Amino acid sequence: MPDEREKLNIPSQDPTRLNDTSETQWDDLHNTRLMEAVPSGELPKNNVQKPQSGRVNRRKVREPVPINVKKDKSVPQTPPSKVRRREQRSGCLGGLMYFLFILCLSIALAFFAWMAASDVMALNKRTFTANVSLPTSAFSSETVTVEKEDGTVEEKTVTHADLAYVSEALHQAGLVHYPWLFEFFCKISDADVKFDPGEYELKSSYDYRALVQNMREGAGAMVTVDVTIPEGFTMQDIFRRLEENKVASYDAFLKAAAEYNFKYDFVEASSYAGAARLEGYLFPDTYQFYVSMEASSAINKLLNNFYLKYNNDMISQTEKRGLTVQDIVTVASIIEKEAKLEEDRAYVASVIYNRLVNGMSLGMDSTILYLYQDHEGEPTAEMLADNSPYNTHLNVGLPPTPICNPGLASITAALNPAESNYYYFYAEPDSDKLIFFTSYEEFSYYATTHPHNAA
Repeated sequence: MPDEREKLNIPSQDPTRLNDTSETQWDDLHNTRLMEAVPSGELPKNNVQKPQSGRVNRRKVREPVPINVKKDKSVPQTPPSKVRRREQRSGCLGGLMYFLFILCLSIALAFFAWMAASDVMALNKRTFTANVSLPTSAFSSETVTVEKEDGTVEEKTVTHADLAYVSEALHQAGLVHYPWLFEFFCKISDADVKFDPGEYELKSSYDYRALVQNMREGAGAMVTVDVTIPEGFTMQDIFRRLEENKVASYDAFLKAAAEYNFKYDFVEASSYAGAARLEGYLFPDTYQFYVSMEASSAINKLLNNFYLKYNNDMISQTEKRGLTVQDIVTVASIIEKEAKLEEDRAYVASVIYNRLVNGMSLGMDSTILYLYQDHEGEPTAEMLADNSPYNTHLNVGLPPTPICNPGLASITAALNPAESNYYYFYAEPDSDKLIFFTSYEEFSYYATTHPHNAA
């Protein structure tokens, strides 16, 4: 049988000298014959056995090359050296981009850190002042139990500011650039309990710490206003005037007057509850208030002034007369409303005491008008017929509360009435001068011949 190599036109070689190269040639030719004999994509079920050589068992058996994989020699192949250079260039470019990213990120973080530090420490800011208002609505209160050094405990009211509101108010005023940063600063420094309601005049040179320190009651940055409270003003008159001067709202004053625990004996001894308990003790004077301050703090200023004015000597005089502080202040409030001239005050006081001692009604129009503070002129017939506790035409004794806040002169007159037998007085027409009478007949005759307001 002819040698298979002769059919393939392969020169004969010594079988003992076959090497790996000749075997490789045989494999290539053998696979070529297979591809020519078998349709594309099919493999023969039984491979043709190639001749054995003397050294075939000592070489590795190679797998056939897949018939469906062909190299397209028309596409130019990139030399390996160029591939390595391209990979090196790509690696350098990637490293450069990463370095630039880190550099830009570091610059951005450093810039942000500098801007934040500048805001916290108020650096590089133009010089100006701005008013910032913290209303009472931006605060909430809670009662906490505090242990003292001696081991006893007491309840204390703690007020917390709305930090988001405070931060935004400062931001709107241009005093802070990052309200969230100021809010964070306040949280870590417990500044929410350090703020007080009020209106503040703040400088752009204040850093965060200075802003917190200056936004509290008593700080030099608080905007103040001087308010004069005249003698004879009722509690409602006072609260309206304070509201007009932006000290606090009228409703806030009424709420504080009714609910706040003012620690004064004369307030606790009042026979009336609610806001009316303060009537008569809001001492008339000129005060300096903070704008948008706590209503209770403003009221306390007036009460404390009364406490200082009504001294120990006055308390002794009150006790000697067998009266209470409320009795004296109520008499003084009537004097304040009835007497326009200083010389008449002590005589009006004597008329009041003479009537009280003799069980007579006071018959004062001023007490009736207390319930009709918007009314001008004499009481109407309907008012005179109203059987309220303040109608001293129908009821004997003093009204349940003072009818205004008297000044020191009227209080002094209530403590030191003139000695007289007067029971009536009448105001001269077109004059503030009062005419006093010992009998009703004298009073009635004078009133008939001189038509005017009578008491």
